[in-house]
Amino acid sequence: MVKYPKMREELLETLRSLADREYQHKAWLESDYPPGIECDTFDGAVHFLYDDTVLAENPDAAIGVIIEDEKEARLMSAVCQAIDLVFEVLGTGVSDEGYIKSAEWTMVVEAALKALQVMEVRSQQAVKV
Repeated sequence: MVKYPKMREELLETLRSLADREYQHKAWLESDYPPGIECDTFDGAVHFLYDDTVLAENPDAAIGVIIEDEKEARLMSAVCQAIDLVFEVLGTGVSDEGYIKSAEWTMVVEAALKALQVMEVRSQQAVKV
């Protein structure tokens, strides 16, 4: 259990967007959003991870708050490190298209997918309890 389950769901949504190249193309590049979403960009994901939470700076501090344990902290650290590498290589002023078409982007997608898979299973198990 976490202190802020709604914020955890927002984290899962962020990971879903980072883990899905098809979604990135439709939403981030074509502004073709699924029902219920008015706007979504890579910048929104970065803002959530880096500004709204401590996940990029100190994921261990989010344990019990929006992530469950050290394993999830390591997974979130891997996602943020992959994003950091993209920024290190490309800078922070590149378009969403520039980011998602870069060679480094694959690491972001893979890290987000791995984190999402683990965290979704745990969230589903918590609901059943």
